[in-house]
This record gives sequence, C-alpha cells and structure tokens, in this order.
Amino acid sequence: MSESQAPSSGSGRLNTGVAHNARVWNYWIGGKDNYEVDQAVGDQVAGMFPVIRDVARADREFLGRAVRYLVEDRGVRQFLDIGTGLPTLDNTHEIAQRSAPDARIVYVDNDPIVLAHARTLLTSTPEGATDYIDADVHRPDTIVERASATLDLGRPVAVMMLGILNFVLDTRQAQDIVREILAVVPSGSYLVLTHPTTDADLGGEGNIEAMKFWNENATPPITARTREEIAAFFDGLDLLDPGLVSCTRWHPADGSPTTVPQFGAVARKP
Repeated sequence: MSESQAPSSGSGRLNTGVAHNARVWNYWIGGKDNYEVDQAVGDQVAGMFPVIRDVARADREFLGRAVRYLVEDRGVRQFLDIGTGLPTLDNTHEIAQRSAPDARIVYVDNDPIVLAHARTLLTSTPEGATDYIDADVHRPDTIVERASATLDLGRPVAVMMLGILNFVLDTRQAQDIVREILAVVPSGSYLVLTHPTTDADLGGEGNIEAMKFWNENATPPITARTREEIAAFFDGLDLLDPGLVSCTRWHPADGSPTTVPQFGAVARKP
C-alpha cells in the first residue's frame, strides 16, 4: 500500500465556509463527513430537485454493480477510480477484492477533505494493492503517470469516471481527457461512466435550475449534458448491454427500477 500525496495544482486548503460537492454528496447518501453549509445547500438543491437524493444513491449502487460485473463476469483485476469522493461503505477496492483478492485499485481525487480521509481507502488484501493519488482530472497525464506505479498498464484496466466529467465544463476538453486516458490502457480495458443529463425522457429538466443555484452557491461548478454529448465519450468503444441508460437500469437488481436523470454505461476498448 502507498499514499501519493504530493499536492497537485488543483489542491488547496480545506474550505468549510462554502458547500463542496464531495461533502454535499456525502450528505445526500447519509454520510457524516459534511458541515452545516453543505447540509443547507444540499437541502436547498433537494427542495428544487427532489430526485437528487435518489440520483446520489443510484450512482453509488451503479458503482457496486459495475465493479462486481467487471470482476466476476469479465475478469478485470485493475481499476483506476477517478473522482472517487469521500470513502463510504463498499468502496471500489472492497467490492473488487471481495471477489478477487488480487485486484489492484488506484483512487484519484484532489479535494482536501477526500485526501484527509484517504487512509480509509488504503486498505487492501495481502494479494492485492490500493493507492490514492492527489491529482486533478484536468491533468490526465499526471494521473496516468502516477497510476502506473501501482497498475500494470500493459494489462486491462477499468477506468471509473462516475460523476466526474460533469465538473469539466468544456465538453471538448472532457472528451479529450477520456481519450487521453484510454489511449494508454490496452485493448480489453473498460470505461465505466455516469453523468447527469438534462434530457426530458429521464426527468432531467430540473437539473437546469438546480445546477444554476449550485454554481452560484457551491463549488466546484457543474454541468449536465444531453444523451448525444454523453454518448460521445464512448466513441471508438464497444458499449456493453444495455448501452447508455439511466444508471438505475444498468443490470438492475430490482426488476423495475425508478428512472433517474443520470446516465450510466460500461464500454470495452476493442
């Protein structure tokens, strides 16, 4: 186990006076690593857009299903989890190593409060490994370079980008980040992604005003995208069934899950 804590250019001192996404998200899923300002903004957003708490839970449940599927059905043993957020129950390494003790996981985030809790993520089976990298999603070259200390980039890697590209406001830049990271992992690797949407058929219209409020009162700024814009992140990859769907409807445990305005998909690099 190791802990790569060299500060990135995006890191900064913990600011508890402004609501922050990692802490608000933690509040929405019932965690305790948040402050009054996070709760106040979280409650306001939930009042404007009540489904947001369901989105937070659904995104976390999608992670569990996707990791289990990739380990048990696809034989994946390496995960690069970018934008991991605050540790909670059933983190990526716990899910993966439960089925495959030799799995290796690298977490990436640049939020000071996540860094402060990073040691919670740095547990591992003796056969496997975990690492935490303090790095910004806007610097994929740094992420890949540091991840290579723990992951064998000559073997397939599942690149996890759950609820992170919505913080890259420029769509072209977000696409470039995905392409740059996937360019260095081999054939047989996977992209696992969730992203909020404005699409009406998923109930995403409410994201518009809720995100406007968020961007005026919290950090970092966020954006939602259309189905077509999100689908473009998978260009050149083979989408696994059932394709790009509401994340609740990707291999659901429940036969008739509620739709949430958060797309989810898993795709393989050919």
